[in-house]
Amino acid sequence: MLTALVAAALLAPAWTPGLKPANHYADGRPGEISFAVRTEKDVWGRALDRQVMSASVVKALLLVSYLRQPDVRSRDLTSEERHILSPMIRRSSNRAASTVVVRLGAAKIDRTAHRVGMRRFHLDRAIWGRSLITAREESRFFLHIDARLPPRHRTWGMELLRTVVPKQRWGIGQAIPPGWTAYFKGGWGSGIGLVDHQVALLTRGQERVSVAVLTVTNGTHKTGKATLRGTFARLLRGLAESA
Repeated sequence: MLTALVAAALLAPAWTPGLKPANHYADGRPGEISFAVRTEKDVWGRALDRQVMSASVVKALLLVSYLRQPDVRSRDLTSEERHILSPMIRRSSNRAASTVVVRLGAAKIDRTAHRVGMRRFHLDRAIWGRSLITAREESRFFLHIDARLPPRHRTWGMELLRTVVPKQRWGIGQAIPPGWTAYFKGGWGSGIGLVDHQVALLTRGQERVSVAVLTVTNGTHKTGKATLRGTFARLLRGLAESA
C-alpha cells in the first residue's frame, strides 16, 4: 500500500469537491441530507456526524467482517459462502445479510467496525438495518475498504462492490466520473423514501476518493434516488478533469 503522504500527492491538489453546489442542491430537496467526501489529505461534508439508520449500507461491513474471520481469511471460500455473500452485496439480499449476522454475532461485527474506523457504530441486535451510521465514518471505512479485506479475498470482494446489479445502479451508478471506477453499496427503506443512502470508493490508477451520501425522509424512493444522483454529480464535479 502507498503511504498516506504519497497517495495524497497523487490526487491533483487543485481538485476539491463541489460543496457549494451540493449544499445549495441539498437545501432545496425534501428530507435531510448528509454527505462526506474524503481523500488521503482531507474530508469535507455536510452534517458529517448526523446518525441515521444504515439500511443495507451495513452489508459492506458484514462482508468485511465475514472475510476477516481467522478461520476464513486464509482459505478458499466454500460454494455455500459465495452464494450467501455475493447476493448480499450485488443484489442486496436481506436474507443473506441476516444469515451473516447470525453466523458472526454482533460482537464480531462491532469489533470489525471499530477496527476500520467506525468507532461510533454498534449493530442493532434486533434489526440490523436500524444500526446507526454517519457520513464521516462511512467515508473513512470506504476510502480503504480494499485494504480492510484479507489479501486472499480482496479481488473477489471488491468485484462484488463493483458489479452491483444494473437495476440497483442509481445515484452514484449514474454519476461515475469518466475514467474512474466505482465500488459502492446502497441502502433504502423498502421503496418508501424513509432512507436512501449510497457509499462509494472511486479509483483511477492509484488515486482514490470516497463519498458517502445519506438521505432520510425523502417522501418517495424515486425522490431519494434523484437526490442521490444530483448530490453525487455536484460533489464530484471536475474530478474527471483532474490530473
